Amino acid sequence: MATEIKFGTDGWRGVIAWDFTFENVRRAAQALADYISENAPSDENGKLPKVFVGYDCRFMSDLFAADIASIFRSNKIDVTLSSEPISSPVASCLSISKFWMCVIVTASHNPAQYNGIKIKIAGGAASSRLTKEVEELVDANSVLSLYGQKAEQKSLTDVYFKYVSSHVNLKKLKTFKGKVVIDYMHGAASGYLEKIIPAKQVIALRAEQDPTFGGEQPEPVEKNLSTLKKTVVAQKAALGIAFDGDGDRVALIDEKGNYLTPCMIAAVLCNYLIKHKKLKGKIVQTISMGYLLKRIAREHNMLFEEVNVGFKNVAERMALEDVAFGVEESGGFAWKGNLPDRDGLTVALAFLEVMAVSGKKASELCALVAEQYGASVYLRKDLPLTKPVDKALLTEKMRKKLPKKINNRKVTEITTFDGLKIWLDNDEWELIRPSGTEPVVRIYAETAVKKDTQSLIDFGEKLVTPYLK
Repeated sequence: MATEIKFGTDGWRGVIAWDFTFENVRRAAQALADYISENAPSDENGKLPKVFVGYDCRFMSDLFAADIASIFRSNKIDVTLSSEPISSPVASCLSISKFWMCVIVTASHNPAQYNGIKIKIAGGAASSRLTKEVEELVDANSVLSLYGQKAEQKSLTDVYFKYVSSHVNLKKLKTFKGKVVIDYMHGAASGYLEKIIPAKQVIALRAEQDPTFGGEQPEPVEKNLSTLKKTVVAQKAALGIAFDGDGDRVALIDEKGNYLTPCMIAAVLCNYLIKHKKLKGKIVQTISMGYLLKRIAREHNMLFEEVNVGFKNVAERMALEDVAFGVEESGGFAWKGNLPDRDGLTVALAFLEVMAVSGKKASELCALVAEQYGASVYLRKDLPLTKPVDKALLTEKMRKKLPKKINNRKVTEITTFDGLKIWLDNDEWELIRPSGTEPVVRIYAETAVKKDTQSLIDFGEKLVTPYLK
């Protein structure tokens, strides 16, 4: 039986040599070629628009990408192949400026044994509707791979750096004089920060591109950032930054070595953009995010909505509605006037701009947000899965067993459109849902006090564990 090719919250991913094989990549490439042939707008001569294929620094990503590009050429699609590893934001940028679609071979933050394919169109992640159509085209036609169809190779990262430079306040950034420590996690975005701010201000960690990622998962979550924290404090740096394997996600560390949650980063940025850039519109976040943005929206009379996990769901809203700010919990942020997609470099530069304009340290910015909108202690725990679970069925089983009170606090509301989200009073909450990209069930919670947040995490683990055996 052929391997099922299914796109999750952000692309199709699989284990190299197990399900992410040359045979399966070629099947996916032919489906993409068929989709492009059927849907891309052709010119008056019937010529299809240009497509770009990129790749990260994972094991054999360049060879997989070359195969995809060759199949596109065999199907009479004008394709350019990257001549170097690139971050996913580069592909997103190119899909809004030079190409109708960009395909990038990457498994983002997944462990080194994984690889995958992301689709970028109109500056952001492909919609669920588009990826569903591609899935339906898998094996509809035999793979067309003609001999000698080698794609032209180009380096186009300069297009991205020009775009980023035009969307941040370089004049204000020049006034920032502190040191910045950046952990590239051996990923594709290595060296990118030094393209924008002086290299003498940057202390780079794990900058060598390495397909094994030094034996660690290239995910910028707190448990993976101990060296970054220590270096920030030891070097008396103003900020610590970490990018994931393909450079679209970001994590920040303040000058004291404290990890800043995505909820806090989002609140600092959104608050600044509303007050200093007069940002207007709707605030959209994934269901796994916290209450700070809800409170900001409430104060400024802005519409607020939660959507399914996956930044593509935020991007869909940004494409269709007047969205001011969008965010997901895994380190993806976007706002009006920028790419409707995650971009770790742009977020890091924006945070540095806030520091430069305000003259405040990172910890002080967070303290101001907490003073104005309330304290936030946000935690996540991942439980490994030994077998697949049906999200809808798991959610319904947990809903039926949910008590009316948790830790002597009344359950005020539940939502079930993407896992089980439980609301308590004062906006505090927890969420239990299977991941769409990894074999884990994630438990999230947020309250004003760490022990209360941990109690919710513990409750969630007890609630879901019986259904994972």
